[in-house]
Amino acid sequence: MLAFYIGGMGAAAKNFHLNLIARLGFEAEARRVQELFLEGKRAEAAAAVPDRLADEISLAGSPARIRDRLAAWKASPVTTLIAGTRDAAALRLLAEAVL
Repeated sequence: MLAFYIGGMGAAAKNFHLNLIARLGFEAEARRVQELFLEGKRAEAAAAVPDRLADEISLAGSPARIRDRLAAWKASPVTTLIAGTRDAAALRLLAEAVL
């Protein structure tokens, strides 16, 4: 999903998601993901998304790790959290941790 947003959303020259990822310190990596995605190499684009980037913008892992990472987000300027999961227990954990 990250490769799609970084590489395929918007026009090649104007891509809000790519620009955001660049501002987060991953400009070269984001441009490589976009290049691969636009060449039709979607699996390679997905593989080019840095694990560190995915970890920084996601809440994943054990319940304790999710709670810990969420605490860091609560202390940041972030005001909106979008949760997407097929796991009802994970969503329940997130809801309880937000309160």
